[in-house]
Amino acid sequence: MGYPFPLASVTVPSLIEASRNNRIRPSGTSAMPTAPDTVSPSSPTGKRPLLSAILPMYNEAGNLARLFERLEGVLGRLRMDYEIICIDDGSRDGTFEALLFHRLRNPRIKPVRLSRNFGKEAAMAAGLERAAGAAVVLLDSDLQHPPELIEAMVAHWRDGAEMVYARRTSRDTDGWLRRTLTRAYYRLYRALSEVDLPPGAGDFRLLDRRVVDAIIAMPERRRFLKGMMAWVGFRQVAIPYEPEARHAGSSTWNFWRLFTLAFDGLASFTTLPLRIWSVIGLFVALVAMAYGGVIAVRTLVYGVDVPGYASLMVATLFLGGVQLICLGVLGDYLGRVFEEVKRRPVYLVAEAAGFGEAEQTAAKASPPVLADPAVPEPARERSSDTASLTLASQRS
Repeated sequence: MGYPFPLASVTVPSLIEASRNNRIRPSGTSAMPTAPDTVSPSSPTGKRPLLSAILPMYNEAGNLARLFERLEGVLGRLRMDYEIICIDDGSRDGTFEALLFHRLRNPRIKPVRLSRNFGKEAAMAAGLERAAGAAVVLLDSDLQHPPELIEAMVAHWRDGAEMVYARRTSRDTDGWLRRTLTRAYYRLYRALSEVDLPPGAGDFRLLDRRVVDAIIAMPERRRFLKGMMAWVGFRQVAIPYEPEARHAGSSTWNFWRLFTLAFDGLASFTTLPLRIWSVIGLFVALVAMAYGGVIAVRTLVYGVDVPGYASLMVATLFLGGVQLICLGVLGDYLGRVFEEVKRRPVYLVAEAAGFGEAEQTAAKASPPVLADPAVPEPARERSSDTASLTLASQRS
C-alpha cells in the first residue's frame, strides 16, 4: 500500500484529514473504494499472509517513520502479501500509540503491546506465535538490520532454504573488550554445547513455516532463540552483512543484560558446567588427599612438625570458594527447573490490533493531546473484554 504523504511529515492532524478524504482507512471502518477485496482479521486482502515481518520494539517511536518507509518499500517490491507484527515490549515513549496511527495508513501493520517489559526473547516469541506467513522474517526496529536484505533472503527461501540468517562480517564498530568477549563466548559455546552456533549470526533471519512451528513447539520459558534456531536444524543459508548505524535513540543492552543472555544460552543447551565442577571437585579432593599423605609421612617417618596456620587458612578459603561456585552453578540450574515447573506464561499481552476480536483490547488511536473539538476521534478497535489481559498460549 502506498503512502498518501511522506512518512517524515506524518502528524496526527494529517492522519485524521487523510482519513476524512478516504485516502486511508481507520481500523474498524468500511473498506476504501479502491480496495474491493474482503478484509479478514489476518490479512487486508482476505488471504493468508505469505510473508510475516516481526519487529520487537522498546522505546523505538523515533525510528518508526523511517523504518516503515524502508520496510514497506522492500515488501512492496517482493510482490507478496505481507503482515508487519510489531511487539511493543513495555515502551514508555509512546511507541504503541505511534504504531496505531501507522496502522490507520496501512492495516497490514499489527501492533501488540505487552503488559510490561519481558525482554527481547519473549517479544520475539510473541511475534512468532502470531505470525501467519509461510515465511517469517525477524529483524530489529532500530534500522541496524537493513530491511533491503530481505529481498536476498526471500530469493534463497524460494530456492529451497528453510532458514536464511544474516551473518555479521566484522565488529569494527564495537569496542575492543566487547569484540574479545564475543569471540571468546562463541568459542566457549561451540566447545561446551551440542549446538553449532554460527559466529556472527544474530536474530536477523528468515524462517520457513516449518521452522517457526518447530520453535513454537518448544515449551521452555527461559529462551535463547539463536540457540533454538540453530538446534532445530533444517536447510540453512548465511548471508553476510554489515550492520548500519542506529537511526535514533540508544541501545538498552548493557553489560549485565548481555552477560545474562550469554549465560542463559549456555545453560539452556548444555549441562557440561555441572560436569566440569564435578571434575574440579574430584581433582581438589585428590590433591587434598595427596597433601594429607605427605604431611602424615613427614610427621610419622621423619618427625617433622608441620606448622600450618597460614596454609590451613588458604586451603579452607580455597575449598570454600570452590564449594560456593559449585553451589552457584547448581543453584542456577535448579532455579531454571523451578521456573519451568511453575509454568508461568512467557509474556502477557495488554493490547493488540489486527488479530481479530480475541486479542484487540481498547486500541486507542488518538492521544490526549488532540483537544480540537472540530476534529473527531479516529475509530477504535476494541475487544469484547477490555479489562482482561491475554495470556500467551503455548502450542505444543
